[in-house]
Amino acid sequence: MSVNITLLVIMGALFAAGIYLLLERSLTRVLLGLIMLTNGANMLLLAGGGAAGKAPLYSADIPAEEYSDPLPQALILTSIVISFAVTAFMLGIIYRSWVLGRQDEVQDDIEDRRVASQSSFDAEDDAEVPIETTEFTPVEEAEEAPGAQRTATAKKTNKPRTGER
Repeated sequence: MSVNITLLVIMGALFAAGIYLLLERSLTRVLLGLIMLTNGANMLLLAGGGAAGKAPLYSADIPAEEYSDPLPQALILTSIVISFAVTAFMLGIIYRSWVLGRQDEVQDDIEDRRVASQSSFDAEDDAEVPIETTEFTPVEEAEEAPGAQRTATAKKTNKPRTGER
């Protein structure tokens, strides 16, 4: 199988530009980054599908090796539908952000800034944990427990304990 280097270079450029745009604060650029990432993923699926072959329709005179694999094509169609849904959702978020605040950039929340300025020490989570935290009886003490002796006695005599039949 030969790999089309042009397809791989374009796919790499789409992934790089898509990731770069996802890291921006503008929602429109985030949307463009998502679109570029999905197109790069579609090209990756296309390149992974192998060489083009005959249509995947059955015919008795065509050997099985000459058929093309329909799975990458189905995955690309699924990816297109999912990317369309994500694009529509992001367009709705962008529109709502523009209607409410007349801005396209995501702003820091006041509560996020307050939490970020606090120290990272939490009295409950960062307290010292005692070494022995189990509530169960250790094995050495369990053998000395009264219930253990009663069970051992009942096994030796083969008599059922009270309430057993």
